[in-house]
Amino acid sequence: MDWPTDVQVLARHLRLSSFAIIGGSGGGPYALACAQVLPQDMMSAVGVLAGAGNWRARAHHMPWIYRASKLAAEHWPAGLRGLLTFVVWMLRHGMNTQMATQRVNDYLTKDQDQHDEFVKERRAQLLHILFESFAQGVGPAAYEAKLLSQGWGIEFGHITYNNLHIWHAEKNWNSPLPMTEYYVKLLSNSPYSKVFEDDTHFTIHKYHEIL
Repeated sequence: MDWPTDVQVLARHLRLSSFAIIGGSGGGPYALACAQVLPQDMMSAVGVLAGAGNWRARAHHMPWIYRASKLAAEHWPAGLRGLLTFVVWMLRHGMNTQMATQRVNDYLTKDQDQHDEFVKERRAQLLHILFESFAQGVGPAAYEAKLLSQGWGIEFGHITYNNLHIWHAEKNWNSPLPMTEYYVKLLSNSPYSKVFEDDTHFTIHKYHEIL
């Protein structure tokens, strides 16, 4: 819950009197924390895009690999860091192979008419986003796994901000819908909430209303 303070200090440094906040995936809880703590007139809007689910909704909703990561983050963090190091190494090498490059290109070509950049540029952007989480090594990612699977410290009933938007995907394997529905029901002000059918954690970003 100290994240909103960091955001407020940054806003003052940049001389921003008002701004919008959006948290995607693991950033969702941080956006909710801002909605609870920051002065309402400081935020023009707060959005949660395919946000991480709250584990109070019960862990059985989560895929087994995330439940295993939670246990490792709590009881064997060194092992989790070692596993992540190996996974990142495999991804870096695998994504540069001819087969992986072709598959990514084929995927990006499907909606190329909606983008100004060439496929090669979009693939480079995608890879940058993929590995940005590990720019400081795997330690922060392992610690984040622990933070997200514990109590967030957010009092959902105390969030009174009235311009909160929550978008989620029906087929979000990474963050199952019931875990988001759990905290949406606890919010004191009914937020704008929309579930995109047939979309996943990685396809929900394409809708113009979110942008």
